[in-house]
Amino acid sequence: MTYPEDPRTAPPIRWGILAPGGIAHTFAQAVLGHTRSTVAAVGSRSLARAEQFAAAYDAPAAYGSYEELVADDTVDAVYVASPHSEHRDHALLAIGAGKHVLVEKAFARNEAEGREVLDAARSAGVFCMEAMWTRFLPHVVALRSVLERGEVGDVVALLADHGQAFGHLPHTHRLHNPDLAGGALLDLGVYPVSFAHDVLGRPDRVHATGSLTPTGVDGQISMALGFGDRVQASLHTTLWSRTATTAVVGGTDGRVELASDFYRPTTFRVVRSDGSQWEFERPVDGGFQYQAAEVARCITDGATQSQVMSWSDTLDVLRTMDEVRRQVGVTYPGE
Repeated sequence: MTYPEDPRTAPPIRWGILAPGGIAHTFAQAVLGHTRSTVAAVGSRSLARAEQFAAAYDAPAAYGSYEELVADDTVDAVYVASPHSEHRDHALLAIGAGKHVLVEKAFARNEAEGREVLDAARSAGVFCMEAMWTRFLPHVVALRSVLERGEVGDVVALLADHGQAFGHLPHTHRLHNPDLAGGALLDLGVYPVSFAHDVLGRPDRVHATGSLTPTGVDGQISMALGFGDRVQASLHTTLWSRTATTAVVGGTDGRVELASDFYRPTTFRVVRSDGSQWEFERPVDGGFQYQAAEVARCITDGATQSQVMSWSDTLDVLRTMDEVRRQVGVTYPGE
């Protein structure tokens, strides 16, 4: 069985946190609790908010602007944790200052924006990666090993969903706000879409149906992806229900059942057609530390991209989501 390296064995780097929201707290806790890296600085549009975050994680510097953050010479890499609508501009700001970047998923609003960021990273010679943490978790690394060994035969089907009961949130909340690239797909659906890409590659057929919120973003989407002659993925995402958030990978000789929540550290069961079965279980505290360790290793090795979450992987996922949004009728202001 293949497992990811212990995040504590990764070289230490100094992180700068851009936009200290909820997910930034999760990231900082994972970095400090499970790697040798540190939080060197935090930047916010509110100096008071930056100072509060810095105090919580022993960061030496707090700034009331993102420009000051990326200019800090003690920062090796910037974690971009702002809303989807701002990812391109904030990533370009950091890259322009010569910083390596880890950009929260979805990486950008669309493929064109994603390509702009990656072209800038290529020109600057800096590392850049989408923060799709699921790809680095022990159960997903182990799943790839199971599939590569052919334990369930040839993979022909994949099912995955991610739904959360966020319908009660006000229309001004980022998830319902088109100005902030809200909707189920970019926030929640990116997980099943990226998982399908990870297991099956880039689809050659995309079919989607969806329902919109009163604000015009996607509230719920069902997707069918086709890969070659007989391989298919059935994916679902919604803002209106806390769904099972499970996944199944079906092969000609069995299946792999990923427990809820499949995108977080969890377990899976291998069920073979001959009746045999076994379960993978490896408890993990946190989870963001694995992607943070990947960034540190790549930067130390002089790599500009990760082979686990490559630039082409990010663009392929964005391309699929662009087509899904086109079919359900979601366009963000300024696109």
